[in-house]
Amino acid sequence: MTAPLAPPPRKDPLRRTRQPVPLPARRSRAAEGLTRAAAEGRFMLQACPDCGTVTYPPRDACPRCLSAGLAFANVPDGGVLLAATTLHVPVGLWFRERAPWRTGLVRLDAGPTMVAHLHGDCTEGGRVRLRLMLDRAGQAAAFALPATDTPNMADDRQLREFTASPRFRRVLVTDGRSETGVAVARAMSAAGAHAVFVGVRERWKPFPEEAELAALRGVELVALDSTDERSVARLAADLGGKTDILVNTGGHVRPGGLADGRVAEFRDALERDAIGLARLAAAFGPALRWRGADRENAAVAWVNCLSVHALASWPAYGAWSAAQAAALSVAVCLRAELRPGGIRVMNVFAGPLDTDWFQAVPPPKLAPAALAAAVVDGLERGLEDVFVGDVALDIRDRLAANPKAVERELAG
Repeated sequence: MTAPLAPPPRKDPLRRTRQPVPLPARRSRAAEGLTRAAAEGRFMLQACPDCGTVTYPPRDACPRCLSAGLAFANVPDGGVLLAATTLHVPVGLWFRERAPWRTGLVRLDAGPTMVAHLHGDCTEGGRVRLRLMLDRAGQAAAFALPATDTPNMADDRQLREFTASPRFRRVLVTDGRSETGVAVARAMSAAGAHAVFVGVRERWKPFPEEAELAALRGVELVALDSTDERSVARLAADLGGKTDILVNTGGHVRPGGLADGRVAEFRDALERDAIGLARLAAAFGPALRWRGADRENAAVAWVNCLSVHALASWPAYGAWSAAQAAALSVAVCLRAELRPGGIRVMNVFAGPLDTDWFQAVPPPKLAPAALAAAVVDGLERGLEDVFVGDVALDIRDRLAANPKAVERELAG
């Protein structure tokens, strides 16, 4: 049974910060289908459309009928742990620093047999469920969990290497004046974060949720304006070495497109959404990347709260959609730059939120609290791309089927 997680000890300032040791990151193009599934928290393997064979590892042709039309599909994740072993002196440097390390052989109900990393509560001959999870190199790996939840299951030492749970970690929320920022601060405090720093623009100016935020366990309000380079630099100098998870909740939502003369709104949205994210990345990114291997005190994740219209422009909010698309491009660049340090960059995509700036938009709309819960859940599951709510999930699925139809329908 997994022992409950204890708070990490305070870091000795005289002790050297450990350098990140990268995991092998090369995969075939076919294997990147597993990466996509792991990034979204789905269990997908290649299934032959002709004979129905589910195959692993990924390949270019079906091993049974030699069909070349293999496609990834959702398959049952249950199986039996055939054998388990514990590596005390692994060959890879990354695993050697974390030894002992359990691995095992799992026969899936879907057919294939897979080598998987093992949760401590998995037993030989017992039922397990497999997850595809992203390792610190951003590549998919199979992880076996007990068939049913066990006490303190999320506190397993190996599982925490594949996730970024806020528990006992220090979190920076960049915009406490937004409904999203307030909801995320509440959710992080409830999830057991050791400290939650909440950035507030114009710290001298009161706002309705100020007293509530200040009263939450572990929450501290700090001055931060992502449109001011000096403000970002000052806070990074103070908190860059203390932040384990950064959640960017800033945004400048305004209705209207570009042809109706809203260039000024577009510029303001770019300044807050895209350029503001770039300022945060330049100031906090190096410190997070350097601290990615600092054991119990390691930095683990960067979260961006984005609109699903970063993927498909919504002309009714065209200027903001364009700024969100620019922010997504910055986030993808940041993901590549932080990956050598083992830092996970998670993008959370949502449809219209139930806030004042979407007052005239008909339902369905997403409550900020639901978005915040999805942020915590994505961190606890080690995801990379999270789609929250009916609108975001619908657009994701329709983009995969027919992106041109999505473009026309949103314009209508």
